[in-house]
Amino acid sequence: MPSFSTSLSGLDSESQALSVISNNLANLNTVGYKAASPEFQDLFYQQIGSGGDGNPIQVGVGATVGSIPAMFTQGSIQSTGVPTDVAIQGNGLFVLDKNGLRTYSRAGDFTVGSNGELLTSDGSAVLGYPAVNGTISSSQTLAPLTISSGQLSPPKATANVSIGLNLNADAAVGGTFSTPVTVYDALGGTHVLTFNFTKTAANTWSYAIDIPAADVGTTGSPVSLGSGTLTFNGSGQLTAPTGNVTGIPVTGLANGASNMTFNWDLYDSSNSPIITQASSASAASSTQQDGYSSGTLASFNIQGDGTIQGIFSNGQTLARGQLALAACANQQGLVRNGANEFLASLSSGTANIGTPNTGGRGGLSGGALEQSNVDIATEFAQLILAERGYQANSRVVTTIDQVVQDAISMKQ
Repeated sequence: MPSFSTSLSGLDSESQALSVISNNLANLNTVGYKAASPEFQDLFYQQIGSGGDGNPIQVGVGATVGSIPAMFTQGSIQSTGVPTDVAIQGNGLFVLDKNGLRTYSRAGDFTVGSNGELLTSDGSAVLGYPAVNGTISSSQTLAPLTISSGQLSPPKATANVSIGLNLNADAAVGGTFSTPVTVYDALGGTHVLTFNFTKTAANTWSYAIDIPAADVGTTGSPVSLGSGTLTFNGSGQLTAPTGNVTGIPVTGLANGASNMTFNWDLYDSSNSPIITQASSASAASSTQQDGYSSGTLASFNIQGDGTIQGIFSNGQTLARGQLALAACANQQGLVRNGANEFLASLSSGTANIGTPNTGGRGGLSGGALEQSNVDIATEFAQLILAERGYQANSRVVTTIDQVVQDAISMKQ
């Protein structure tokens, strides 16, 4: 007589399948969620004999859910514009620290904590490679990443100055022209230098570079930093000096900054002069220098290789760290831990951790999130199948009950 346990195993299996499907649908909008798929397998068999051809005659005792693997297919990427959001495109998982426990996640909806730490929604620290003076080394030990608004970009002393200008060829001998250039010292302090030009003869100008006396701790007239002569040919092209003016010193700065030395670039990278003499008013068309003051972190973005690029108030960009990604030999072997997190297991193998876009790990998309990969049409189809399977096994139970009732009534 058929066993109730066979159909009950079917009911139990279909019930578990319904639980998996309902969990998938419940996480339809969960960031980075990976759908699970219940996979059935038959149970052991009872051999009740063999046929005349020697083939075994077996009766099965039901079914069970053999595994519920996670489907690590790519979810769609949705732009959010939030700088702390980041999506993985391809293989890999973010590496997290949850109170000393190493966990992994596909969800990149991060936030910045009160102390500048990059955190998940449940407070886990996001791990990566912090930058030291803007330099990142992936050989260093993983550590929590921080993006503090108080982070500073150090100042840089001016090392090169260039002025695109024209000196009036029609100016009388003794005619002058001056233009200011702001430079920075090693402390980020500013100093306005004055470049003075005086026509001394046809096609010949003298120059003198001055700094305010107060800037170098003296009083009175501006202090000269250097002087020389510019010579032009009949076409207005600079012929001397034949190279840039180098090693102009600025010493004894009153604010205590280190002595600085800068170069005055008279020629561009193709060795064409940027100072001309033509019959038009003397004027500076452009002024450039490579120094800057200190600045505070104004904004940041996460690049495709995981680099957190800080943008500072002084206009400089500086790397603040780099996100790490983990790749496992068997992603289906990861253990779900809730809160969009996974744990490594013997089945998953040891996580191979490194930078994005290396070692088979995918890239990142900043200001975006990976959506759940649950397909509602597929889940509804599976829901119908699980429902029909449950109904069919229920009908078997009622049929066996009727058969038993018929057998009992035979004695009457």
